[in-house]
Amino acid sequence: MFIQTEATPNPATLKFLPGQPVLGTGTADFPAADTAAKSPLAARIFSVAPVAGVFLGADFVTVTKAPDADWAHIKPAILGAIMEHYQSGLPAIEGEGAGAGGHAAHDGPDGDIVRQIKELLDTRVRPAVAQDGGDITFHGFDRGVVYLHMQGSCAGCPSSTLTLKMGIENLLRHYIPEVREVRPVAA
Repeated sequence: MFIQTEATPNPATLKFLPGQPVLGTGTADFPAADTAAKSPLAARIFSVAPVAGVFLGADFVTVTKAPDADWAHIKPAILGAIMEHYQSGLPAIEGEGAGAGGHAAHDGPDGDIVRQIKELLDTRVRPAVAQDGGDITFHGFDRGVVYLHMQGSCAGCPSSTLTLKMGIENLLRHYIPEVREVRPVAA
């Protein structure tokens, strides 16, 4: 098995590409070791190196290192953990909701606007963000403000504010006049 790695715009995060499906569909975010109980893969990565977060995508694993860790020292252990996981035959996530990830439900008078926002996010934004080892999900729309949650390499990325304001906000405002602003939300 050959696992490729790619740098991301976030220097604290690396994208690992095992050349096999990780989740197949959806995403899963594990921002700390104590959140990884349902994921044998994420739990294994947390156990071998000083890691601050693990994010699973369709065909990639994004790992955020602890602030005091050095990639040169922990990358081999993470590569080994991913390889051992695939050799074990265990799923990336156990149980219901494996690879769920996605947008929050939103009912109400703005249903048509929300559907347009979600469609633009799914077709134009999420594929580009996944290229960088992350994801972005819709969390709400209220009086012209779109609330989004950034995950994986995008969470804590130095350029995430620029991505939200200059990229996503401009795109949504162009296609949906009711959108005035985009704001990040915590999980």
